[in-house]
Amino acid sequence: MSRGEVLTWLKRERLVPVVRAPSIGAALQIVDALLEGGIAIVEVTMTVPNAIEAIREVAKRHPNDVLIGAGTVLDADTARVCVEAGARFIVSPVVDLPTISYCVEAGVVVAPGALTPTEILSAWRAGSDIVKVFPCDAVGGPAYLKAIRAPLPHIPLMPTGGVTLENVTDFLRAGAVAVGVGGNLVDTKLSREDLVSRAKAFVDRVRTA
Repeated sequence: MSRGEVLTWLKRERLVPVVRAPSIGAALQIVDALLEGGIAIVEVTMTVPNAIEAIREVAKRHPNDVLIGAGTVLDADTARVCVEAGARFIVSPVVDLPTISYCVEAGVVVAPGALTPTEILSAWRAGSDIVKVFPCDAVGGPAYLKAIRAPLPHIPLMPTGGVTLENVTDFLRAGAVAVGVGGNLVDTKLSREDLVSRAKAFVDRVRTA
């Protein structure tokens, strides 16, 4: 899948669940439930034990119907291993220039995390495809995103942190190209049925945004 195809997929679906789980088995169960709920993108974070194997397994099980990404990637070596395992995009909570450079050279979509206007612009100028605004809820949520979009309308932004079923529409209407959703969607305490139901609710809300 080309970089352009990955970006098209992300901008079409607009919902990026951030999967954090205590084990590879739990992560795979969450992914299955999200898929049943109609979600076609998953981001498996490096905080999941054996995260690389989880990415490899999802890529093997769902080569065409899921866009699998790696999250909490802090360095270029980890990004490379994730890509080799099947990750189609790389997400980081920080602006790590070597990671961005590796992804640019490899033709892999990268979304580093930044918060201030200066950080966001620096990440974009370094070659980022999308900039993850994190932690967006700590500085105003949708209102902050709208304020950032005013002087930087050309930069695709993906707010992460504090995105809920109640405010996801506000984030999208404020100009988010996509949203990263963690515990408010991927809650490991939920039953499979409840997780599927919540996934469907998020998908429906995003489609009406």
